[in-house]
Amino acid sequence: MTDAGYFGPDSITWEVNRELTVLFGGARALLMHAAHPLIAAGARQTSMYSRDPWARLIRTLALQSTVTFGSRAEADSAAEMINRLHTRVNGIDPVTGEHYDALDHDLLLWVHASLEVSSLYFFERTVRRLDAEERQRYHTESLIAAELILLPAEQVPATIGDTERYVDEMVASDRMLFTDVAADISDIISSGPVPRGVKWMWGFISFASFGTLPEPLKALYGVKWGPWRRRWLDFNLALLGRLRPLLPRRFRLIGPARIAERRLNGEPNTRISDLARRPDPKPTDV
Repeated sequence: MTDAGYFGPDSITWEVNRELTVLFGGARALLMHAAHPLIAAGARQTSMYSRDPWARLIRTLALQSTVTFGSRAEADSAAEMINRLHTRVNGIDPVTGEHYDALDHDLLLWVHASLEVSSLYFFERTVRRLDAEERQRYHTESLIAAELILLPAEQVPATIGDTERYVDEMVASDRMLFTDVAADISDIISSGPVPRGVKWMWGFISFASFGTLPEPLKALYGVKWGPWRRRWLDFNLALLGRLRPLLPRRFRLIGPARIAERRLNGEPNTRISDLARRPDPKPTDV
């Protein structure tokens, strides 16, 4: 029997995470992650944003893609690799003086929730609205991914509504802080040297990721936003939604989703992990 992984094509997770607009959610989530000073401290320790930043930004999405579309063995291997790295990421944050640990449940929850709400946000803006049952099902299915990265399900809010409220409360609190890591991420997403494989779409991804941040994070990142920018963003997201059905599948669906379909059809050479090892990964690879 072909291994459909932890989710499979009938899951709402496949439907949401296969879309190219998952890249928009990933960029937005990275900005949210970097605004937490203790997550920034871990990133600073590993230098993950100073060495080969674009490849590392793209590969940040690889875990979500592999857990969603890989075989169970691939998903387990990807999660184990991240978990091993996290065991070594801890110390005292030089900015706040607080202790940080990449395996801390509060930090894992912020990373998990930011990506979940951002992925849903862009799916609903560019593909279709989900009903309440579908939104909750996406949330429930996401608990599988949470537990793979050692975030216990009982530490995650019980509903998608509770998760969105948690995110709202976090961004409105004094927990968020603009650090050197947040500045680096902001520069990379807004104006960094963009690799050739990303250039054709990154300008709008950058605009949309900053423009859809919660208002307190817009202020934290110094995003200047007014009515005309909001209308321009709304127009382009709606246009993308209308054009999407007309685009070839390779421009609508990310590489891991297309590979997973081939695997389920019994085709050979369908390891999703091979995409992340490319020397110049494209956004559609992850």
